[in-house]
Amino acid sequence: MPLRFAPLRVPLRRRLQTAAVLQWVFSFLALGQLCALLFALALRGALWLPALLYGAWLLADRETPRRGGRRSAWVRGWTLWAHFRDYFPISLVRTTELDPRRNYVFGFHPHGVLAAGAFANFCTEATGFGGLFPGLRPHLLTLPCWFRLPLLRDYLLCGGLVSSEKASLEYLLSRRGGGQVAVIAVGGPPEALDARPGALTLQLLARKGFVRIALEHGASLVPVFSFGENELFQQVSNPPGSGLRRLQLRLQRVLGVALPLFHARGVFQYSFGLLPFRRPIHTVVGAPLALPRTPDPSPQTVERWHRLYLEQLVALFEEHKGRYGVPPERHLTFV
Repeated sequence: MPLRFAPLRVPLRRRLQTAAVLQWVFSFLALGQLCALLFALALRGALWLPALLYGAWLLADRETPRRGGRRSAWVRGWTLWAHFRDYFPISLVRTTELDPRRNYVFGFHPHGVLAAGAFANFCTEATGFGGLFPGLRPHLLTLPCWFRLPLLRDYLLCGGLVSSEKASLEYLLSRRGGGQVAVIAVGGPPEALDARPGALTLQLLARKGFVRIALEHGASLVPVFSFGENELFQQVSNPPGSGLRRLQLRLQRVLGVALPLFHARGVFQYSFGLLPFRRPIHTVVGAPLALPRTPDPSPQTVERWHRLYLEQLVALFEEHKGRYGVPPERHLTFV
């Protein structure tokens, strides 16, 4: 297929949007490695003393990703994120008000390849989370390995990201006074391996830990469906049971992160590259499912509330799918 090049004359706003998304993709794919390299070079060079002091501070600060993080309103409000939002564009849709006196677990679906909707809506103020949900503080849970990388971990913390470890979720939900929102891409890295246009398969049937912890702390579960999340990238064919999928799963167990072989468009051409397609994302936040505080829930109790959560997620999807371009015959599939 011949390359489709971008026009030479493009409005500045679109150039800025592309640049914003480019730095975001770079942050996922290479910024961590670059930061680790710069830190190592600093230790071996003239900046060894500041680097050593920073290393000591990292050791002292190692619990922060598991204890609510260290968000920065300034970073979350950068104009950069407005350009990022407008590239797709991304919108956040509230279906009901949420009581800021309670703590919440937002179940974000689907994971997508890079969870663009989760990042824009819950790690920045570009889509107006603070105005839609006054009194609530969102924390996007992500893999602990990202917080082992110097410099990058501080950048992530500024956006409100925290570790996805159990202790991190328990810390947020145990805060007195409420107002804490733990955002979990429940399908996790394995679901990213199925993220491609048209995919509506969610890895949820065996994922019940978030329900158990919510019950233990009496938090509310809120289903969130991000329409368009899976439309951003193509993937190399990797059906379950294929050699590529087996290799990806093996690497995931070793490295802790999914490695989808994704592609979409480039900076100056539209045929191939690692930038996402310009596709709208509509992230719809459903009604809360108020769970009773149950310090030691039985498996039957967890199963019951997990089933109710799935039913509420399906209802949310069915109610809004027609508005966001999903054909009426398409439905969610749980595995």
